[in-house]
Amino acid sequence: MGYPKVYPTGTTIYNPEKCFNGYTLFQANEHGAMLIDMNGREVRYWKGLQGFPNKLLPNGNVFGSRGERDMQYAFQDQLDLVQVDWDGNIVWKFDRFEEVQDGDEAKRWVARQHHDFQREGNPVGYYIPGMESKTDSGKTLLLCHYEVHDDNVSDVDLIDDTIIEVDWEGNILWRWNLVDHFDEIGFDDAAKETIRKRPEILAALNKSDWAHINCASYLGPNKWFDAGDERFNPENIIIDSREANFMAIISHETGELVWKLGPDYTVDAPTRIIGMLIGMHHSHMIPKGLPGEGNIMVFDNGGWAGYGAPNIVSQHGTRAARRDFSRVLEFDPTTLEIVWQYTPVEYGVAMPFLADQFYSPYISSAQRLPNGNTFIVEGSDGHFLEVTQDHEVVWEYISPYWGKVAIPTNMTYRAYRYPYEYAPQAEKPEEVAIPALNVQNYRMPGAAPKGTAEPVIVEGLKGYGEVAGFCVESE
Repeated sequence: MGYPKVYPTGTTIYNPEKCFNGYTLFQANEHGAMLIDMNGREVRYWKGLQGFPNKLLPNGNVFGSRGERDMQYAFQDQLDLVQVDWDGNIVWKFDRFEEVQDGDEAKRWVARQHHDFQREGNPVGYYIPGMESKTDSGKTLLLCHYEVHDDNVSDVDLIDDTIIEVDWEGNILWRWNLVDHFDEIGFDDAAKETIRKRPEILAALNKSDWAHINCASYLGPNKWFDAGDERFNPENIIIDSREANFMAIISHETGELVWKLGPDYTVDAPTRIIGMLIGMHHSHMIPKGLPGEGNIMVFDNGGWAGYGAPNIVSQHGTRAARRDFSRVLEFDPTTLEIVWQYTPVEYGVAMPFLADQFYSPYISSAQRLPNGNTFIVEGSDGHFLEVTQDHEVVWEYISPYWGKVAIPTNMTYRAYRYPYEYAPQAEKPEEVAIPALNVQNYRMPGAAPKGTAEPVIVEGLKGYGEVAGFCVESE
């Protein structure tokens, strides 16, 4: 699908009566952490505060990072994780994971955090009634990087994912490394051979970000554990792998993978029905107290990911699975039954002809809101949606904050919606409805309206739908 050169940005649809009204927080590319209201007005802007991702605390504090290591020496490593107040003062900081020396720079301690973190009190970092993250104490869960060479996994040096818990003072209390559990993941022989010989290699580093874990959150209190299922202990941690197409739950007590979906999606009928998840992001259990509690929600990106045998779309067995549209799935983790979904069909386009109109092959997220709506970030084009249970779009926002990664882009890694009371320093804004426009009739100022030409009737000409074989009625 091509994109027009000119299109609206900011809030384009807003139905206050059907929305969970509040503030939205996200990283506005290199500009910094941005807090907006429902009409897209800037409420607060923490200039330069990176967000991998940014998260808001109930006292108006915000999480972020003050910089990233140079890509010559590391991949997506944040220098630190900081909690700053409304005025940008540092309240808490963690940077004591690893001491590094990058080029001619002096040695320094860095966090190497990437993609996710959680503060004690809230398992997922978005708004849950009655479960607030601690602001001046408590443990913090961080997803970090480290380098390792493991002959059991690969001939290539690996950038592996590690999860740590630190106390308020920054002491590491618990650590878990993915590579130590390689044999539990369930790769077939073809995938193992690809990972051994040719995993996705970062040319600048000559190392492989082989799994690319992009989320780590606690399960939190849930009905499955209450009913006696130990796999869903509230302290257990759920992750997913963008490169290897699997999600898993880690036992906090033993480190074992006690629940898993993928990377083999042919193992049984329920798995085949849910279908292959490709390059997924933001897998998490919907917290207790929200509609759908206990179900797992994930932004199933599609795109290109996974390991296997060389095939028609993958010469070497990397990026072995492809799909050119995205799905948001909510499913029961005990049966894999899909409870709710948002796909190009629910977005309102024809499959497969226009499926890529709902498509972000990387980044992105999905949050369950207290009113039952779902807040979706189609990240690759900075497109935010709030949709009802019956798939009506009641809020839409297109980020106007462009930055430069390789080319100019308004991409947004993740965003969160919070209630107004999470920013007590700000005055509650006016909520102004914005009805959806009819794009067939909308014109820029000075452009000619539709219907100015006199029709010419061609004798015997059949309708477009009849000629093309599509289910489209002729006018």
